[in-house]
Amino acid sequence: MTHPEKRDDLRAHLESRRAQLEATNAKIEARAGRNLFFAVGSGLLFGAVFLVSLFVLKQVFVALVAVLVSVALVELAGAFRVAGRRVPRVGVVLGGLTIVGGAYFWGSAGMLVGLFAGSALLTIWRLIEGLMPRYETPPRTLVRDVFSGLFTLVYVAFLASFAVLLVEAEDGQWWVFALVLVVVSVDVGAYAAGVTLGKHKMTPRISPNKTWEGFAGAAVVAMAAGIIVSITALDQPWWVGAVLGAVVLLTATGGDLTESLIKRNLGVKDMSSWIPGHGGFLDRLDSVLPSAVGVYGIALALGAA
Repeated sequence: MTHPEKRDDLRAHLESRRAQLEATNAKIEARAGRNLFFAVGSGLLFGAVFLVSLFVLKQVFVALVAVLVSVALVELAGAFRVAGRRVPRVGVVLGGLTIVGGAYFWGSAGMLVGLFAGSALLTIWRLIEGLMPRYETPPRTLVRDVFSGLFTLVYVAFLASFAVLLVEAEDGQWWVFALVLVVVSVDVGAYAAGVTLGKHKMTPRISPNKTWEGFAGAAVVAMAAGIIVSITALDQPWWVGAVLGAVVLLTATGGDLTESLIKRNLGVKDMSSWIPGHGGFLDRLDSVLPSAVGVYGIALALGAA
């Protein structure tokens, strides 16, 4: 065989392998609803940022939470606008930062005061916008817009602030680490079992890609991760890890379904396309937000928060 023929054979072989990889990835993406390679790469990058912020300095982690909350608030406000509801982006971000700041500086009491203050700020902001002719918003939409904005604050900023309360506790960084680890375990377990074994749809009208097989896989991986992190990192008995895994399994799955329902009602596929393979920041935080409440409750019951 001549040199040009060998080169042509090698090129043909590489093209064949690339076509096979693309076909396989297309099948996985069609079944799971995301690009696997982009999803893994983005996940590893954000995982590294999370670990550095968490264990280097707590203040850096709180700053990261503030940034993520701000971006997620802008995403959800934009999604509401697609559905014809005007949620002021600047107003909702300022309100969200008020809640996060209250949690950081004054704990749970500050978080509640921040919620009321942020809600008042956002409401006044929207009412003032309604008086400006350039927005041309019919008065009948003001109440709907205000309640949409208040929901945005509670759903994103208020729930995220529980992670701030958690990290401020003694050994709080390990509890936050456990929170994220078990949430990721739920996602990975559901993804792996759903792609390989998924046949029975869980909620086809809300999230067509979710299956009961995926939920079972998530349960196994979450319980295992909860028990391991409880014994090794939290210095708690194994049954605390089992409770942790069960609680996060329910909150993470419920959070994912809740966001899917919100997107379906608003008529959007993803909150944004800022994270390759994942959609928007809120698309990745949907499971973490309610889970932060659940894990904080466990830590509080055990006297660790």
